[in-house]
Amino acid sequence: MANSQGLALVDLDERGIDRAFRADVLEGLSQKQKALPARWLYDDAGSQLFEDITQVEEYYPTRAETQILSDRGEEFAAAIGPGRAVVEFGSGSSVKTPLLLKAIDPAAYVPLDIAGDFLRAAAADLAEKFPDLPVHPVEADFMREVKLPEAVEGMPKLGFFPGSTIGNMVPRTATDLLRTMRQTLGEGSHLLIGMDLIKDRAVLEAAYDDAKGVTAEFNLNLARRINRELDGTIPVDSLRHLAHWNDDFARVEMHLEAQEDIAFEVAGQRFEMAKGETIHTENSHKFHRRSANLLLLAGGWTPVRRWLDKEERFSVVLAEATVPRSAP
Repeated sequence: MANSQGLALVDLDERGIDRAFRADVLEGLSQKQKALPARWLYDDAGSQLFEDITQVEEYYPTRAETQILSDRGEEFAAAIGPGRAVVEFGSGSSVKTPLLLKAIDPAAYVPLDIAGDFLRAAAADLAEKFPDLPVHPVEADFMREVKLPEAVEGMPKLGFFPGSTIGNMVPRTATDLLRTMRQTLGEGSHLLIGMDLIKDRAVLEAAYDDAKGVTAEFNLNLARRINRELDGTIPVDSLRHLAHWNDDFARVEMHLEAQEDIAFEVAGQRFEMAKGETIHTENSHKFHRRSANLLLLAGGWTPVRRWLDKEERFSVVLAEATVPRSAP
C-alpha cells in the first residue's frame, strides 16, 4: 500500500474558515432568490447524511448505478483497459469504487474530496481492501483544476464521477466543470460518469423527500454548518425542507423555506426572510440520451459507451477527451 497524506488546497483564513464558503454564502443570501452552491452541503456531517440517503427506500440512483457497476465489469474492462490511474471526483465514502477497481485493474487510485476527514477515512479503508494499489487522497475543491500527485503524472487517467453529481449543477456550471476535469486529467484521458434519467415525477420527488426525513436533515445541515462555521444565527427550527420537480429545467429542486418571518446574521451581515421565502440549495438535473451527450460534448468529452440498469432508471456513460479540432 502506498498512501499519501493528501494535498490541502482549500483556502483558509487566519481563523481556519474557508474563504470560498464564506464568499458563496454571503453572496447567495444577498440575492433576491437566495441560493447556495450545492457543494457546501458536503461537510463531514453532510457527507455522512448523504451516505444515509443512499440507503433509504425511495432513493433509487445508488442502487441502480451499483447494479450497472456490478453487472458490467467485463464490459468496463474491455472498454477502458488496464493500467489507468482512477481519479474520483467527490469521492465521498467511495462505496461504488471497489466495483470499478476490481473490474479494470488500475495502476493507482486518486480520490478527490473537499471533506478532508471523511476523505482520508474512506481512502484508508479502501487501501486496506486493495493493499497492492497505490492510493493518493487529495483534499481539494474539484470545481477548480487540481494538480494531481506526481506519482500518477505519467499514467493514463480515468476520471470517475458517479452518482449523477453532474446533475447538481446548472448547464453552464456543469460544462465548466467538465472542462476543468479535462484539464485535470489531460489528453488521452477517459471519464466514466453517472447520469440520472428523466422519469415519473412522483418517483423523482420521493427520491429527494424521503418519508424518514433523512434528505430533510441533509438539507437543514447546511444551515447548521453556516451557523457553526460563519458565526450564523439562522433559526434552523423555522426552516423546512422542500423538494419539487421543475419540468421546464428538467430538474428536482431542493429549497429551505421560512415557515415564518425571520432575521439572522452570518459573518456579521444581517439577512431577512419573509414567510414562504426560500433558500435554493440544490438542483438535481435529469437527462435523456441526447441531452447527456450534448452536455458532455460541450465540456470537451466525446461519449463512446452507455450502460443502463435493468429498469432503465439510470445511465453510466464512458467518454473520452475530445481531440481539439480547428474546423467542424
